[in-house]
This record gives sequence, C-alpha cells and structure tokens, in this order.
Amino acid sequence: MTVVSSCADARKKAVGEYYDVTIVNSPLRDESGESMCAAFAKDMSQVIIIVKRDIYDEVSSHMERVGVITVPKPIDRQLFRAAVKMAKAADTKVRRLKSENTKLMQRIEDMRVINRAKLLLVTTLAMSESEAHKYIEKQAMDTRKQRRDIAEGILRTYEIR
Repeated sequence: MTVVSSCADARKKAVGEYYDVTIVNSPLRDESGESMCAAFAKDMSQVIIIVKRDIYDEVSSHMERVGVITVPKPIDRQLFRAAVKMAKAADTKVRRLKSENTKLMQRIEDMRVINRAKLLLVTTLAMSESEAHKYIEKQAMDTRKQRRDIAEGILRTYEIR
C-alpha cells in the first residue's frame, strides 16, 4: 500500500508501478484528482474516487464514462467495501483478458510469419501450399522446434533483402 497526499506525488509513485486498486480521497492537496483518476484508469489500475456528496452526481457521471468507481462522502463502510471488492474483481478480469489478448496477438504474429514462409516456399521452390505447410510441420517435429522458428529460418534463407 502506498499513501500520498497530492496528485503530483501519486503520478511520480505510479511511474513504472502497477497497483491493483487506486483509491483517491478527493480533493487532494493540489487538485481534485479527477483527471488523474481518468489517466490511471486508462493506463493501469482500477480506480475508486471518493467525493463530497453534493458533487457526487456530477463527478460520478463523468467518472463512469472513463471507468472510475465513485463513492460519496461520508463513506458508508459496506458501500466502500463493496466498491473495493468490485474494483478487485474487475482488475482480475482485466488482467486475464490482457493476458489472453497478448497470447492471441502472439498467435496472429506467428501465423503471419508462417504464412510468409509458406508463400516463399511456394514461390521459390514451387511447392503447393499444402506441401509447404507439411514441410514446416515436419521440420518443426523433426527438430523439436516451434513452427515459427522454422518459418523464420526459411525467411532468412530464401527472402530477398
């Protein structure tokens, strides 16, 4: 847990760090904290901002659009606990989705490299697409390497630079 009293300090602390949940008791010493909350919600963590009840409706409508949970003061303990639990659950889901997205992006990139290698085999060695596919698969199995590694080797060998 990290505690700071200003947005400037929070921004400094956040550089290169990841926090599961960021809680802002607005206003902070140097600003209200709304723009910082929006930036933090976009870039790194789940954010909860605590605001005075008289501005709650106005702030929450803006904060909801950027993915920030808003809690009114004075704080109701049960409501606050529920907000923290929701933020933690959302963080877990976002992390899982980011991980899945990263894996899918890697698979897409692998497929691009493999398809480029197949195209080179088809155009350079006059293989059919099926033969090129089987060739890459067999080389991968025989050498116990990934298909992408084999494809990259083919690209290095046959690609005109």
